[in-house]
Parts: sequence; C-alpha cells; structure tokens
Amino acid sequence: MTVVALVPAAGRGVRLGAGMPKALVQVAGRSLLVRAVGGLLASGRVHHVIVAAPPDQVDVVERELGEFDAAAVHVVAGGADRTESVRLALAVTERAVPDADVVLVHDAARAFTPPDVIGDVVDAVLAGAPAVIPVLPVADTIKQVDQDGAVTATVDRSLLRSVQTPQGFRPDVLRAAYAAAGDAATDDAGLVERVGGDVRTVPGHPNALKITTAFDLAVAESVLAAEPIGEPR
Repeated sequence: MTVVALVPAAGRGVRLGAGMPKALVQVAGRSLLVRAVGGLLASGRVHHVIVAAPPDQVDVVERELGEFDAAAVHVVAGGADRTESVRLALAVTERAVPDADVVLVHDAARAFTPPDVIGDVVDAVLAGAPAVIPVLPVADTIKQVDQDGAVTATVDRSLLRSVQTPQGFRPDVLRAAYAAAGDAATDDAGLVERVGGDVRTVPGHPNALKITTAFDLAVAESVLAAEPIGEPR
C-alpha cells in the first residue's frame, strides 16, 4: 500500500510573531517542518511527502529538508491560503504518485504528532473509511453566545471533539471534495462533509497540538522537544 502525505507549509505564521514562515521556526535546533516531515517518515507508514512551500521560498524549504531522501520528499510552490496549497500538492500527487492508496494532509505546526496516531489514521482508511480524522474530547465548558457576547446556551461537550492531523482520505474522496470546494477551509474533512461524505474518527494525542502562538512554542521547547519523534537516525 502506498501512502502520500501532503504538508501545507506556506503560511506566514503571523500569530507566532517569528518574522518568518511558521514551518521554518525552530524548536531545539530543528524546524517545525523538519520535525513534522521526519515524524511522518519515521512512522513507517508514509512513503512520500509533498510539501507546499511559500512560493518565494521553495529553494529555502528544499535546503531545509535536505536531510531526507529526495525520492521521498518533494517541495512545490504553495498557494495564497491553506486550501489552495493542498489543492496544488494534491495535483502533484495525481501526477507523481498515481497509485496512492491513502492521502494524508498534515499540518507542519503539529510537528510532534506520535507515530501511533499516524498509523491509526492510515489503518482506518485502508480498512474502508473514506475519510478519517484524529480527535480529542473537549475538556473545557463551551458556551454559545450572541453577537453582543451574552450567553445563550451551554453546549453539551460530550458530543464535541477537537480535531487534529494528519487527516486521512481515499484519494478519490479528497479529489472530489476539492473539486467542489468553492472557498477556503481550515479543515480538509470539512470539505468532505460539504459534499455529503462520511468522516470517521480515531483517537488523537495531546502531543499533536498545533503550534500557533508563542506560548505553544514555549510548551514545545520545554516539554515536547525531548521526544525522539522524527530525529535523524
């Protein structure tokens, strides 16, 4: 079975305030992108990784990923938003790996995703699920408010889940969802939902947090960077 992972990494990372693309921000001497790509390959379940880089920094990203096998990791120019970046990487997949059985979409900012989560997503797709997302229960109480900020309801959190990546898809399902997508989306499975597709879940992991703010980065540096995931052998 052939598994391809798409990594949209063209974001500018404004909320992180690092003055560079978020994917290139370093944690303990290695960039989020290198750690994310390394984690995918180290899982033993991913055969090809296609990274969508900022269009003006494709060469920079290629150098950043130089430690990996060039036959396994490819860099393409990304788009103006995440959806367009995934669309462009998906088009490359159709040409370069037409026999892919599973396509994953993974955030570079979730650089510490454990290999078991990656494997569980892949296995669920191979078992017949058209789309799969790793999720965690919501721990906080959730309030619904109106436009003025007044609380209108307390939401039953037992039925809520926070979503992580990698999200996994049968290639035809993801292509159909993107063919029908009319605007940007932050969640690939959400595009599948829009066209009436079935999305299943597997357990996520706290280490797969998305590094978005300076606080998240501090957590990663103090807690997660000690993990061996994605380290070069």
